[in-house]
Amino acid sequence: MGGIPGAREELDRLGRALRTKLVELIDDLTPGSDLRLLFLDEPGVVDWHEPLRYQYWTSSFSGERPAHASAADIASRAAALLGSAGWEAATSQEDAGGRNRSVVTGRRDGCSIEIRVGDHGSLVYFGGRTPAMALYETEEFPWPEPARTAATVTPGYVLCYECDGLGWCPGCEGRGWVRDEARGRKNCSACHRDRVCLICRGAAQLAISELSPYQRGYYPELG
Repeated sequence: MGGIPGAREELDRLGRALRTKLVELIDDLTPGSDLRLLFLDEPGVVDWHEPLRYQYWTSSFSGERPAHASAADIASRAAALLGSAGWEAATSQEDAGGRNRSVVTGRRDGCSIEIRVGDHGSLVYFGGRTPAMALYETEEFPWPEPARTAATVTPGYVLCYECDGLGWCPGCEGRGWVRDEARGRKNCSACHRDRVCLICRGAAQLAISELSPYQRGYYPELG
């Protein structure tokens, strides 16, 4: 799979910038937070349509706001910090289980940061994400070579009637997934991501002596 020139470098640059800004916000708004819990080390796939799109993101970091600071203070400070750093900042309100919560959103260079805080609790929630970017060129998945053929089947065996000697799942061609218009990819319903043929378990052939009456129906030449 060929990489798109410069794409990973650009995504990594944006990921580093996002992490730096989140660390600054966390240190200022919730001093003393354990930054080891800020997981933003590797990009993940967020769009499974071809070409796959990758993104750095975190949505689960939280820290304690200082006792003297109200939720409004934190929201105001967060918006000011983002704005002074060149981020487009906006503040809105959302319902959090019947209680009001402030949401400060910052956007810059395709990256976004969200900070959530309410007076009903002491936690401040931080989230952030980079743009979703394609890192690799789309490549067609090659149909695998069969594990067995009529010329190589073991004496006393027949080619598997399900995969015809392929060994891999014929439903997904051994990928473990199939294309899906809505989600890009979905798990193969035939092999459930096992990838191998569920009848022969990858052997590509079946022992004639172990065939059930039903299975023998696939081989009229056996009589």
